[in-house]
Amino acid sequence: MLSPEAREREARRELWQKRLERAKRSLESYVAATRYPPESRPSREHPDQLELAEPERTRPLSPKAAQDGTSDVQLRLKQDKVFVVGEEAVLLSVACEDSRRTPRPCEVVSALAHEADHLVGAGGVPSVPVAFTDAGQGGDAVAGDGTLTGRFQPSEQGFAMFSGTLRVDVRVRSGSLEDSAFFDVLYTPAPPATFTRRVREVVEAGSLDLYLSVQVRKAGRYVVSGRLDDEGGVPFASVSFNEELQEGAQEVKLNVFGKLIRDEAPTFPLTLRDVEGFLLKEMGDPDRELMVTLRGPVHTTREYSLQQFSDAEWRSPERDRYTDELEKDVMEAQKQLDAALEDTPPP
Repeated sequence: MLSPEAREREARRELWQKRLERAKRSLESYVAATRYPPESRPSREHPDQLELAEPERTRPLSPKAAQDGTSDVQLRLKQDKVFVVGEEAVLLSVACEDSRRTPRPCEVVSALAHEADHLVGAGGVPSVPVAFTDAGQGGDAVAGDGTLTGRFQPSEQGFAMFSGTLRVDVRVRSGSLEDSAFFDVLYTPAPPATFTRRVREVVEAGSLDLYLSVQVRKAGRYVVSGRLDDEGGVPFASVSFNEELQEGAQEVKLNVFGKLIRDEAPTFPLTLRDVEGFLLKEMGDPDRELMVTLRGPVHTTREYSLQQFSDAEWRSPERDRYTDELEKDVMEAQKQLDAALEDTPPP
């Protein structure tokens, strides 16, 4: 049976052994997570961002009927975009189905577009109706398939001078059941900057840099993001830009980090696609002014060998500082553990 002193020594050794293991895990995790810069990351880290946002959701048409088991009718809601700029339109679809996804009778009783209620001073712009049809026209894909589609174009439907979140409230009926739902759209009447679709590619500092030409109407901090696929169309990387731009002709640099290319070994050429951007606003709601999204392929790179790129990890003052602190934690835990082990009496 251990003496109180021996139990105390054993507890101290266990404590510092656990702290050492935790410190080492923290260091290893941080180093692994930051070997690439924030603006150049593997696609697998952001599986929800591989494609442009096309929200689709289902919910019981009547939550009360679903709860008491008298109906399994679901409401399926989908929109082909969330961000709408200038003359763009958004397609909104509504369908009713049962739990086996079999179509059920569906009717949009009413649909009104208006300013989102949470906006300060909401209600200044009158609500306008949005027509939903299943006639294979106006954006509806297939006539008579049970999916009703509404086309909403803010610039032509009373919101040409509005900037912010618009909500389309719909009231849907299926048989004896009826309930409300909504779609939200973030609208910018005039883009603060425009992509010209010109791209300049350069291998520099061991990485591949893609320079997107932009015509800036409003100076400020811009956030731009794009997706890169390999030759076979397999998602490879997410690239982004977050810096100040001045008015006039500018370039946005999307960095494809060298070590990321070396580690992932994509098959060239790469394709840049689905590029989004916005001007970040310091105050107000909404917090951004949108650029028109470049949908689909934007640029295809030249072919390169992996050896043309650096295998060095990303470095920054912040990363070095955090790494140094985490290494100090490891060294301190090791020092305390060694001291605890030396305190062990001879057998």
